[in-house]
Amino acid sequence: MTLATLLVLADGRFPAGGHAHSGGAEAACKAGRIHDAASLADFCRGRLHTAGLTAAALAAAAALGIDPAELDAAADARTPSPALRAAARRLGRQLMRAARATWPDPALDALAAAFPRGAHQPVVLGAAARVAGLGALDAAHVAAYESVSGPATATVRLLGLDPFEATGVLARLAPELDAVAARAAEAALLARTEGPDALPAPSSPLLEIAAQVHADWPVRLFAS
Repeated sequence: MTLATLLVLADGRFPAGGHAHSGGAEAACKAGRIHDAASLADFCRGRLHTAGLTAAALAAAAALGIDPAELDAAADARTPSPALRAAARRLGRQLMRAARATWPDPALDALAAAFPRGAHQPVVLGAAARVAGLGALDAAHVAAYESVSGPATATVRLLGLDPFEATGVLARLAPELDAVAARAAEAALLARTEGPDALPAPSSPLLEIAAQVHADWPVRLFAS
C-alpha cells in the first residue's frame, strides 16, 4: 500500500456522497444533545465506539477478502433502523461509483452487479481498499475516521460551530480512533476463520431511534 492511496480514499473530497450525511448529528443538534465542542466530542466518542467500530470491522473484513454478501448480511443484522440501512446502501452505491472510476477492477464490477441498489457502505469501502492495495487496518482507519468526521463537519453547518474547535475534537479523539481501528482489524482477522459473527456489534439504540425520527422530518439539511 502507499500512504498517498490511503489519503485519497480518506479524503473528505473523495466523491463518495458523505457530505450529504451528518451521521446522526442533525437530529442530535435539534434535540440539544450537541450544542458546543464538548457535547460534540461526547457524541463523536459514543459514535466511534459503537457505529464506528462496527463499520471499521466490516470494512476491515471486506479488505481481507471475506465474502461481501456475507458481510452485507452481517451489516444488515447490525443496523436495526430501516432508515440507516437505506442510507448505508445509498452511500455504498455512491462510493462504488467513485471507486470503480478511480480503481477499475473486476471485483468491484462483480460487487456492483450483485448489489445494484448498493451494498452497505463499509463493505464497499473495504472492497475498494482491497483493490486499491490497502490492508485491513487501513480500511478500518478510514471507516473509523468517517464515523466521527461526518458529524464534526456537519455541526459547523448546523450550529455555526467554530471549524477550529470541530477539528480540535477530531484531533483529541485520534488515540481512541487508532485503538478502535486496531480492534476492528483484529476482529476481521478472527472472522476469516470464524465467520462474520466474530465481528463486533456494539449497540447504539439512540442513534437508531433518532435516525428513524429524522427520516420523517419534512425539512432536513442532511439525508441522515
